Amino acid sequence: MPDSLFSLPAPVSIPVHGQTATYPVGRIFCVGRNYAAHAAEMGHDVDREAPFYFTKSAANAVLTGATVPYPPGTENFHHEMELAVAIGKPVFRATSDQAWGAVYAYGCALDMTRRDLQIRERNKQRPWDLGKDLENGAVFAPLVQASDWAATDDKRIHLSVNGALRQDAKLDELIWKIDEIISHLSGYYHLRPGDLILTGTPAGVGPVQAGDVIEGGIDGLQPIKLTLGDAE
Repeated sequence: MPDSLFSLPAPVSIPVHGQTATYPVGRIFCVGRNYAAHAAEMGHDVDREAPFYFTKSAANAVLTGATVPYPPGTENFHHEMELAVAIGKPVFRATSDQAWGAVYAYGCALDMTRRDLQIRERNKQRPWDLGKDLENGAVFAPLVQASDWAATDDKRIHLSVNGALRQDAKLDELIWKIDEIISHLSGYYHLRPGDLILTGTPAGVGPVQAGDVIEGGIDGLQPIKLTLGDAE
């Protein structure tokens, strides 16, 4: 096998609560507008025709507790608190039962967003990559195995900035449920271990600035924290 011209950074690997082995990040799929109140605050109606997705690069993932620079090119950088689903076995065209069986673990995640760039490109009917797939834009807390945690409707999901509550909802507000998302997405991709699905954010998204501390949680999961440093 020929030598590579250069080496790539090792992929981020997420700790798993109670385990010594970690979960390497492969692909990151994100569900758009999956809470009705968030869709409304973004100026959209609830759509039950089909879920839609965007992706984030594994190279842009970081772990909870990081301090990252305020990103370039934006004046409206937003937090989005999400439940992440980690796939643990290959699945394609999954039934509901197969979808649940493919879940290895759950965790807290942040989908950090250059909102001004997302809206600008969306209004021009262009892809959202500049707004969504940014360096340090996917943040993950340690995972909790599905055998130890159930994604029941009464679980609270919340986020605060500098101690002030911004997002506060329950998982029963998800428009597309976890098994529905996996079943639908696996009709287009052969899902496999290493794939992570961010299931959408509740209402209350908003801007953050350099120096802000973002903290979030979901009942029964490991909390998440991100500190914003100065712009580079």
